[in-house]
Amino acid sequence: MATPPIKFGTSGWRAVIAEDFNVSTLRRVAHAAAEHVREHREYGYKGEEYLLSLRKAGKPAPKTARIIVGYDTRYMSEDFAKNAAEAIAAEGITAVYSAAEAPTPVVAWEVLRHEASGGFMLTASHNAPFYNGVKWTPYWGGAALPEITADLEARVQSLTIAEVEKIIPFDHGVTAGIIKVEDFREDYFRHLESLLDLGAIKKAGLKIAADAVNGAARGYLRPMLERAGAKVTGLREERDVLFGGRAPDTGEENLKVLREAVVKGKLHLGLACDGDADRFGVIDSDGTWISPNLVLGLALEHLVKNRGLKGKVARSVMTSHFTDAIARSHGLEVRETAVGFKHVGNLMRTGQYLLGGEESGGLTIMNHVPEKDGILACLLMAELVAYERKPIKKILAELAKKVGTFTNTRLTLQLDKSMHMEGLVEKLKLNPPLSLGGVPVWRIDRTDGFKFIMKDGSWLGLRPAGLADPTVRLYAEAADQKKIAALCEAGRRIVSGKF
Repeated sequence: MATPPIKFGTSGWRAVIAEDFNVSTLRRVAHAAAEHVREHREYGYKGEEYLLSLRKAGKPAPKTARIIVGYDTRYMSEDFAKNAAEAIAAEGITAVYSAAEAPTPVVAWEVLRHEASGGFMLTASHNAPFYNGVKWTPYWGGAALPEITADLEARVQSLTIAEVEKIIPFDHGVTAGIIKVEDFREDYFRHLESLLDLGAIKKAGLKIAADAVNGAARGYLRPMLERAGAKVTGLREERDVLFGGRAPDTGEENLKVLREAVVKGKLHLGLACDGDADRFGVIDSDGTWISPNLVLGLALEHLVKNRGLKGKVARSVMTSHFTDAIARSHGLEVRETAVGFKHVGNLMRTGQYLLGGEESGGLTIMNHVPEKDGILACLLMAELVAYERKPIKKILAELAKKVGTFTNTRLTLQLDKSMHMEGLVEKLKLNPPLSLGGVPVWRIDRTDGFKFIMKDGSWLGLRPAGLADPTVRLYAEAADQKKIAALCEAGRRIVSGKF
């Protein structure tokens, strides 16, 4: 029987549990990751230069590679993670298994702390409950780049049945010391404390609702806020593998419980993380959902104005220019990347960037993992409110006077049955529209999809999903809703072929 193809998307491999995601396919990915670590020294052991630096520093070279194994709260995730650890151990690589569910950014931090060869995270992030998957974190603690996931995919397909079935039983591995069980929380908490001004949060006496959406943040978000001195109401912290019948995301629709708690309790803030806690959600004191695009700009303003930090800024191409405006006001450079936090994280690895972010709820900062961290983002918003002593909406109103107003939206459009994705893309390349919504197009950015930038600063972005997926993701930004509506209508016309 043919092995189902395993493809890594913008943030890992995901599949339906008991169909394409099962013990056999999972072990294939685990064995492939272990092989990749063992055979690609530049990725796995950091190369000969790294080993030479250890010798010069008088430090011993690692006797064996280590892979951190983490998992979220999905159905049987802890058991699937044990299956992965058994396969990794069978390849002669030490598997460091989390004693409890752990967020993706925590696994990334453990990779750095252990100087491990990589991280193997069992999660389908914010996808529906019937999915599970794997995120592979290379030794630098960020999301895997395309050349690495391509190598993993090729190795998965080449494995024989005998190679896939090779394991060291979990308990035997623990006894032998090639599987280690560790609690990741305390080290991660201490690291966050080194990045944040927890004293400001305590001094402000903040009252906050923390929503774990039944995900991996349940052992991290509220405890870290309480550690910072805030008075916290915990929400959806029980394990529910069905996530209340919804995908565990942090969009406005899924945070109604959080909004009600904030308004009813007259709290300063509502904070949430998605299923594996790499994305964030923010509710202001009056119940307003603050979009990730705005949170990125707010975080940058806070870090520079209140914390006195400096550095470049990295964002994905379809992310709001609000962050750019904040950066310009402080004389900071902005770099734009393709969609996918792996590209942002690759820039963050240089140590030159103060903040990296994307419009879908990803954020990280300098001296942290080059991976998105929803817990950190939530703590930064608490810190911001503690410093400013005012609601987020008031802070945004003051920023609008300084840098202007930025309104944006994101839609998913179905391609017309009479259209072919390949034809649409070719037409946009050869004969792109020269005006949209009555405004001349100034520039077309093809970093990832098509981004039509108008002379007034508004823009329309279109990202075709792919030849096999008849959907187009539409992004639009302008100074007001009227212009947004005009851009969205223009986008719909383009997708229907009427341009």
